Amino acid sequence: MHYPHKKSNIKRARKIGFRARMKTTLGRKTINRKRRAGRKVQVV
Repeated sequence: MHYPHKKSNIKRARKIGFRARMKTTLGRKTINRKRRAGRKVQVV
């Protein structure tokens, strides 16, 4: 039997979470773009 892939939320958060986005310039731009579009920013 094939078991489904168990995703790690910690790894995911470290890769694409809020803090990971804030580290880079482009990530910050992404967050600001979402804020400007009127979105509540909740990454991951």
